[in-house]
Amino acid sequence: MLKNDETICAVITPPGIGAISVIRISGSKAIAISDKIFKGKSSLKKSPTHAIHYGYISDNLDNVLVSVFREPHSYTGEDSVEISCHGNQIVTKKILESLRANGARLAEAGEFTKRAFLNGKIDLLQAEAVAEIIQSRSDIAVKRSKNQLDGFLSKKITTIRDYLIEAISLVELELDFAEEDLEFVDKTILTEKVQNIIKLINELSSTFKSGRLIFEGINLAITGRPNVGKSSLLNRLLNDDRAIVSETPGTTRDIIKEEILIFGALFRLFDTAGLRLSTDKIEEEGVKRAYQAISKSDLVIHVTDIDNISEKLEDFQIITNNKTVIKVINKCDLLTTDILSQIKDKDIIPISALTGYGIDELFKFFEEFINSKGFYTEETSLVTNIRQFNALNEASFSLKNAIESIKDNRSGEFIALDLRTAVNHLKELTGEITNDDILNSIFSKFCIGK
Repeated sequence: MLKNDETICAVITPPGIGAISVIRISGSKAIAISDKIFKGKSSLKKSPTHAIHYGYISDNLDNVLVSVFREPHSYTGEDSVEISCHGNQIVTKKILESLRANGARLAEAGEFTKRAFLNGKIDLLQAEAVAEIIQSRSDIAVKRSKNQLDGFLSKKITTIRDYLIEAISLVELELDFAEEDLEFVDKTILTEKVQNIIKLINELSSTFKSGRLIFEGINLAITGRPNVGKSSLLNRLLNDDRAIVSETPGTTRDIIKEEILIFGALFRLFDTAGLRLSTDKIEEEGVKRAYQAISKSDLVIHVTDIDNISEKLEDFQIITNNKTVIKVINKCDLLTTDILSQIKDKDIIPISALTGYGIDELFKFFEEFINSKGFYTEETSLVTNIRQFNALNEASFSLKNAIESIKDNRSGEFIALDLRTAVNHLKELTGEITNDDILNSIFSKFCIGK
């Protein structure tokens, strides 16, 4: 267990006025320093772990509850104290000043979680999950972050690593008896084992796109010609008059961005300028930005009206590869029931942004899109950031090198080296192998107090 002589403190609740604020102190002198400013029926130094004491801060500043956690049974793995006081920034500031005057220092961003990692309470994947839980903006993101905090992804990585170590042991056993010219593993079987491990890694890295969509949000571009009802559809989805709606074509000049939760997933909506050639410089710039929004989108709703039913995104020279596109025919309140019944294409949804007709079908489409990305499959491990994605790809690359070495009948030393390199990349994921730059980068993204 890592030992750190510095004792740190910080307010761990949001700033502002509230019922309570909580101040955390962690380090070898946490209990002793807290005891100097706390007055209760008994000394904190004699307190057992997980005990709560009522009293007041010296100078009768405030009545408080003080929770004591002795190492290793605390969040950080160190002696820790949490002071619950009234939620006033003047009170918390004075308590922090008293703690600092008695030997504690203010914690850096993410330092409590960093100490938890360094003390072996959590691995690096779980530490990242802590930040993701705090920053999550959707129900699904919170649930998936909790799964990662509970070790779903860590267990998957450990399983893959164990398979690798098993393969390495076979190769290295053969190396130990190289002079006897004994073969302990059939090269075909070894190749098959490594290929299976590559498959597991690639399956895991393939979840990165879904992980990104869950935590960053699904970019949804609403496109179409001018005056087909794009802004009206945005307002209908938001249930709010967010965008100006006018019969005059070209009302929307810039991108209108809004966020909405749909079935627990975060959608980032982009209402774009109408797609057409224009001599108006401002509208021309709006159309340019519309194309940029489409290129960055994950999902496209192409809005047409009853006069342009047959048009497609391709008519505007927009490449739709790797994008999910749904065509919406707006203003269907102007059509007869007989004509509506003839629109049976599963990729076309007739709606009326004015009356709300067909909006339920559009939401069903959103639900199907979410399901197709595996958002609701909570047991599935997800790769959630580029660091994890890159480490998995590096491991896969090393294993492919190992297969090439086997095919070329190279010495076992080359095969073992490639396999060991892959293991090290997996260890980088969980933080068993890391460096200060990576740690500082990860924990600097945390808030103060966590």
